[in-house]
Amino acid sequence: MHFIDQATIIASSGAGGVGSRHFRREKHVPQGGPDGGDGGRGGDVQVVADDRSRSLLDYHYLRQYAAEPGKPGQGQNKTGRDGAGLVLQVPPGTQVYDADSGELLVDLCVAGQRAILLRGGNGGWGNVHFATATRQAPDRANQGQPTVTLNLRFDLKMLADVALVGLPNVGKSSLIRAISASQAVVADYPFTTLVPNLGVVRHKGKVFTVADIPGLIAGAAQGAGLGLRFLRHVERCRLIALLVSPTDEIPAPEALATLRAELAAYQPGLADRPQMVLLSKADLLGPEADDQARELAALIGEPVMAISAVARTGLQLWLDAVAVHFERPLPAATTEFDPCAAEAPVVQPTTKPAPTRRAKFSKQGKSKMPTPRI
Repeated sequence: MHFIDQATIIASSGAGGVGSRHFRREKHVPQGGPDGGDGGRGGDVQVVADDRSRSLLDYHYLRQYAAEPGKPGQGQNKTGRDGAGLVLQVPPGTQVYDADSGELLVDLCVAGQRAILLRGGNGGWGNVHFATATRQAPDRANQGQPTVTLNLRFDLKMLADVALVGLPNVGKSSLIRAISASQAVVADYPFTTLVPNLGVVRHKGKVFTVADIPGLIAGAAQGAGLGLRFLRHVERCRLIALLVSPTDEIPAPEALATLRAELAAYQPGLADRPQMVLLSKADLLGPEADDQARELAALIGEPVMAISAVARTGLQLWLDAVAVHFERPLPAATTEFDPCAAEAPVVQPTTKPAPTRRAKFSKQGKSKMPTPRI
């Protein structure tokens, strides 16, 4: 399946149904008067976060979506059927923008969150609403409110607990395959990973997700390589694992400096995100792997763990450290980069509710008609 993390679509709410211009015609009921019913309400356009979806692939091929319009009113004061609403299912972590203005409409972080983006049009009034003492046979009914169209842009930012970040070909894909059921492509050439891969890790009763981010290079935050397109998926990760490899031509301290500089250039807050440094492909170093890790730790002034996805050494110790990290309470500053911490499962509608279509009657029986609509 192709991984699509951006899509632009055209969504339209349902138009209101036409009101009926009908008069009561029954045997032995002369001058029965108007009895035209109202048109049905058009369907709303909603967006919902569905955890069964992992990509915006469907919206990449089909671009136009419309809710069902309301049905026309009928005689005998019969109101037309309301139109069926349109529900757009997106993966959790999707941000919905107005493609024309660039305004963020809703941010769906938790599975089950939903928002009404467009309200369906009210149905038109039937001629029964226009009857007065001086106009007892009104031949008038309203059209329903028209459809409303909006250009929407979906931006998916992958939700994961841990992001694997490193230069190309440092062993990120091999690592995620070793600790999860992910089938990430592994090959001996740079930029093997062309799209982010997500894996679910179960370790000693703990469950967390790990994202394999395509390799970054110098200038990634300015568009070099694949970094600018996929750095967005690091924004919502709670922990960043920085991988360096002994096989790289770039020395490990320089590689770490490059990675951190690109993260900070893309989003300054990423520099303050909790990080772990991993010396991957430790099997190539043999018995000297731990010594190399200690030397690197002394050089950069922070802990370094030696791991090998092939020999499966050091993985359990690293996963233990990750599990312990997630057991700690989140610091107050975490709310700045953790927009998905909200507990409310439902997002408030982003549009104002449509006005009622019913007439109000005074005590004298005369209708107080609001301003006629379309």
